[in-house]
Amino acid sequence: MISDIAKEAISLILHGDKELLKIVALSLEVSGSALIFSTALGLPLAALMGLAEFPGKTFLVNLINTFMGIPPVVVGLVLYLLLSRSGILGFMGLLYTPTAMMIAQTVLSFPIVVALCHTAIVSVDPIIRQAAEALGATRLQVAMTVIREARYGIISAITAAFGRLMAEVGAILIVGGNIAGYTRVMTTTIAMETDKGNFELAVALGIILLSISMVINLLICKLQGKKGSFRTL
Repeated sequence: MISDIAKEAISLILHGDKELLKIVALSLEVSGSALIFSTALGLPLAALMGLAEFPGKTFLVNLINTFMGIPPVVVGLVLYLLLSRSGILGFMGLLYTPTAMMIAQTVLSFPIVVALCHTAIVSVDPIIRQAAEALGATRLQVAMTVIREARYGIISAITAAFGRLMAEVGAILIVGGNIAGYTRVMTTTIAMETDKGNFELAVALGIILLSISMVINLLICKLQGKKGSFRTL
């Protein structure tokens, strides 16, 4: 039975099943968009936290680190209350839409991007920053020099955040509703199809999700290897 399910799942992938491809495409679209938004907002904040001193910095760092572990279902619940008809953002009509799912994943990935990018930036050898200042670089030039030096760590952080988003199910299930052909992504479909006993589609999506995770992990390892080599020069 297991071998038959595996064969059928592989057949769905090889033949490019339309439903399968649509689910995968939506998953990549939602997670990719959320990653872009969280990176655009999170990287500048991470740079500010890593390069500047300001009141409340320690509290902010601790807060960001705390939110890295926030349960996805809590995020989903809060956003559901905000986006529902009785919520303060209910007039926007975003509940049970891909946009709501993007918002949920942006909220989840933002602290991950900030925390890991901040770690990469503060890990840069202080000598590099001191050398740039000694050469008369402006504050912006110093910041860009440090960020460029931390680029491999930053890319690894962003890649890790994407991997986290691709595996997320709780928050997007709550705000997306898992509507067929509209808000159904890989993780929510796997959960639903398994409950229905439609293991072929669930296994096919599981294979694709696992493959994406492997590619992400390989990319992170490669980037970390480059980072280590760069530091030894």
